[in-house]
Formats: sequence, structure tokens, C-alpha cells
Amino acid sequence: MEPDLFTAAEEDRREKDPASSPLAVRMRPRTLDEVVGQQHLLRPGSPLRRLVGEGSSGPAGPSSVILWGPPGTGKTTLAYVVSQATNRRFVELSAITAGVKEVRAVIEGARRASGGYGKETVLFLDEIHRFSKAQQDSLLPAVENRWVTLIAATTENPYFSVISPLLSRSLLLTLEPLTDEDLRGLVHRAVAEERGLGGAVRLPEDAEAHLLRIAGGDARRALTALEAGAGSAIAKGEDEVTLQSLEEAVDRAAVKYDRDGDQHYDVASALIKSIRGSDVDAALHYLARMIEAGEDPRFIARRLMISASEDIGMADPTALQTAVAAAQAVAMIGFPEAALTLSHATIALALAPKSNAATTAIGAALADVRAGLAGPVPPHLRDGHYQGAKKLGNAQGYVYPHDVPGAIAAQQYAPDTIRGKQYYQPTRYGAEARYADVVERVRARLRGEPPPRRADTAPQAGAGVPASPAAQTDADKRAPGEPVKPAPAAAPRDGAQPGADGVPAKAPEPSDQPAAETP
Repeated sequence: MEPDLFTAAEEDRREKDPASSPLAVRMRPRTLDEVVGQQHLLRPGSPLRRLVGEGSSGPAGPSSVILWGPPGTGKTTLAYVVSQATNRRFVELSAITAGVKEVRAVIEGARRASGGYGKETVLFLDEIHRFSKAQQDSLLPAVENRWVTLIAATTENPYFSVISPLLSRSLLLTLEPLTDEDLRGLVHRAVAEERGLGGAVRLPEDAEAHLLRIAGGDARRALTALEAGAGSAIAKGEDEVTLQSLEEAVDRAAVKYDRDGDQHYDVASALIKSIRGSDVDAALHYLARMIEAGEDPRFIARRLMISASEDIGMADPTALQTAVAAAQAVAMIGFPEAALTLSHATIALALAPKSNAATTAIGAALADVRAGLAGPVPPHLRDGHYQGAKKLGNAQGYVYPHDVPGAIAAQQYAPDTIRGKQYYQPTRYGAEARYADVVERVRARLRGEPPPRRADTAPQAGAGVPASPAAQTDADKRAPGEPVKPAPAAAPRDGAQPGADGVPAKAPEPSDQPAAETP
């Protein structure tokens, strides 16, 4: 009988001096109660609890489990705990280096161990998404016949990376990134416990905060950095892992950034103002600082969505689409890949033509409503779909726009209190230039006046239709990011003085620095 190489390798590992193992290995939990985080998977009666024999009077635990989550969240740890708690053989394979031959050898060894010694085997397969369809197919007989308890781990969406037959025979468990509090408790244990650093060094608050930032929710990264920092301190004869020692050990400078303090809002404000000022390089710098400091990518994506409407608006209507798509992508993929998506959106927004007309328009409308200028709805616009509405005069005299040429009827829509108010003052920048012409024509038609004609554009077929490609202005035909020569803007609202670029010189204070937004 040929030797079971995997069991022999495991026994060889056990014979080694435990102190020579990496800190992350030494601090690996031995029971489910020692597992950090993932409390949603560790509740009483959960599949993992039943898999280790707790509550065994109930239904048997699953024969196959797929653990899906970011790196360092405890996938390998959970598999190891299951094997230790049930006294089963633990065989670990990586889909990066193993193939069908190695999988079949493990399965054959598991069958021999089960038949000859009554000992069950836990097969932990890391990075299962790296296996081809044929390689994953080789696991099916072992899973169906329960020759092994398969625990597979993946950082990719298993619905795309794991074959359907295997997925349907497995229990899918999703692991969440570890919180700072989870990591803090783990680090404290690693510093104090004998199997860890045994109290050989201390970790001051500033170094601990930096350690948690660079860990980014990854327990393995946190313990590896702690071990490197402790080794550096001990080598220098120090009993404290200072911030400088930690920086030197992990070659990663501490970013002066507090996610709950002034730096959080200062850097976020600088990012938005750099985008508003079209300085793409400065915007990328502040984005990098936020990413490096461990900022929640969803917070950054929210700020970009606000910027797309606040500072770009109709000058490039696709900017908001880009920002929203980036936010959705960030929510799906997370860091580190989300940094690419955030960079994509930041560059697009910084180089887009700018207009705050949408911001000032809603600001002026809100100011009037808050000042009490909210008169009754004109009778012909009121709801007429109920009994008695006609007697009240509701919906009488309403002109259906689609029944008139150009689909714009000359009738009053605004209440009497704001009749004649013009909140939206489009600029002549980017795509908004042609909307400015549309607004002028539409407003004239609503007043019952003939639409004005610009000398530099051809007559339009419909008053509310944007200019055709043949009649577009130079602003419409420019390349993305190319500056547009300002044209005379519409008359400013009462009290606003036009600036040199034709835009009202004084605009409402932008809201790039939220008062208390929680990531």
C-alpha cells in the first residue's frame, strides 16, 4: 500500500516546533467559540455547529460547505476547527497548485481511512474558483457518497465560479469582513497569550490604530504585520512596538487620517473640491489617501454620486450614470479591486465639463417653498378622476400637450405665487449649452409667444426638441474634456451679479462636507 502523503505531511507539520510557525498559524482558533467575527454563522443550531457535532440529536450536518468571503476572514480557520473538533483527518489542498490527480489521491486515502480505521476526512480546498469545470466534476462522487466532508473556500462569487452540480450539493456560507473591534480583540490576544507573543512587547494606541488600518478587515494581514513589527522592536532591544517600528517593518507609512475625526471630512472635502476644480491629479491623490487609510469604499462612492449632480449636472448628464455604476460595482467587488473602479469614476468626473445649475436651481426652489411661496395648484392641473371633481372645477380647461403641435401647450403650470420664476439657469458649458436653447424655446411656448431663433442655429422643427447634429453648437461638437468658449448666459436671478464667465458670481455653499455621514 502506497503511503498517504497528505497524512504524512500533516504529521510532519505537527512534529515541528510550534514556536517556529507564523503568528497567524499559532493564533488559529481551536474551537468555534474562539473564532473572531462571523457571529451570523456561529449561532446555536447553525450548520457549522452541527458540522462539529453540537446538537447532534438533530439532523446531520451538511456533507459539503462552500465558504465565500474576502481574504483573511477565517475560511481556513473554520475548516481547521471543524476537523479538530470532530477528530477528523484534515487534508488541505490549494486549487492553485493541485489538480485532478491530487484530488483523487485524497479521496482514495479518505476511503481507506474510513473503511479501515473508521476515521472521516475533512478536505479543505482553497481557491476552488481556480479549478476548471472538469476538475470540479472530479469532486462530485466524493461529495455525493460522503467519502469526504468537503469545505471549499473562494473569494469569487460562487454562482459564477463553481459548477451548478457542486453548488446544489453544498451549503453556501457567506463570510463578512472583520470589523476593527474584531481585529482589536484578536491583536490583544496575540500580544498577551503564550502561544502568541507572550507579553514580550506592548502595542501603544497609535501603532494599534495604524495596524488596524493597514489590516483592512483581514485577520491574517493584521497578525503578519504585528509579528513583523514585534520582531523589529525586539531586534532593536525595545519592549514596545512603536509606530515607527511598525512602519519600518511593513514598509507602509501611517496615513494621518481618522475615519471618525476631522481628517475624515477634510480629505473627503479636498477630494470633492479637486474634482470640482478639474484637477484630476489632486483628486487621485486624495482618493489614494482615503483608500490607503481604509476608508469604506461605499462612502467614497456616495461622495462621487453627489459630486456628479452637484458640480457637473447637465453639462455631462452621463457623469451621474458613471458614478452610480461605480457605486454598484464597488458594492459587488469590494477592495482591493474597487480601487480601480473608484479611480475610473474620479477621473471621469474630474475631467467632465462643470455646471452647478442643477444645484442652484433646486436651492432657489427650496428657498421659495420655505419662504411660504407654495400657492394652490392651478385648477386645470388638479386631479379630476373622482366623483364630484368636475363640480369643483378640477381639471377643467386642461390642454393635453400631445394634442398640440410640438407637444407644448401654452398654459400655466406653476402656482400664481411663483408665476414667471425661472429657477433653472443653464450654462453654456458642455452638453448643457444645447439645453439652454431648449429652455428658452420651451418657456416662450408656454407663455404663448413665438420661440426665439438664434442667429447661429438653423430653425427647429419642434420647440422642445434639442438641436439636431447638423445644427449643434461648437460646444456640442467638442471632444470630451475640451474647454468651451463661454457665451452670454441667461439673465441672473434678482440679487445675483454675473461673473466674468457669465455664471452668477455667488452660489449657495456646496455640501461637499457632510455633517455626520456614517459609512
